[in-house]
Amino acid sequence: MFEWKPEFAVGMPHIDAQHRELFRLAEALYVAMSAGQGKAALEGTLDRLVKYTEEHFAAEERLMRLNDYTFQAAHKAEHRALTRKVVDFQTEFNHGRATLAVPVLQFLRSWLEGHIKQSDMKLAGFIRQRTAA
Repeated sequence: MFEWKPEFAVGMPHIDAQHRELFRLAEALYVAMSAGQGKAALEGTLDRLVKYTEEHFAAEERLMRLNDYTFQAAHKAEHRALTRKVVDFQTEFNHGRATLAVPVLQFLRSWLEGHIKQSDMKLAGFIRQRTAA
C-alpha cells in the first residue's frame, strides 16, 4: 500500500531519505493491521509513525525558515492538518475504535503522495533555485 517510487524524489537526499522512512513506517503499520497483530504491536508502530512525522516536519520547516520560503504558512498548515488527522486516529485507536484503520491509511497514502509531489517538490525547487543564484 505504501510503496516509495522514484517520482517522489525531490532531489534533496536528506529529505528523500526522510520521505522513504515515512513510507516504510506507514507500510509497517499497514502490514501490522493487515496481519491482525495485537494492539500493543500496532500501538508501537503508530507511535513511531507519529513521532517520525513530527521530526520530519520540523526538519522541513527549519529548511523553510532558513531559506525564507515564500509559501511557509501554507506548507506548515498542510503539516498541521496531517498531524491532527493522525493524532485523531491514534486517539481513536487507543480508545478501541480501530475500525477507522483502512480509511485513515488510505488518507495517509493519498496525503503523503500528494504532499510530496506538490508541496515538497515546490519547496525543493525553491531551495535549489535560491542556492543556485
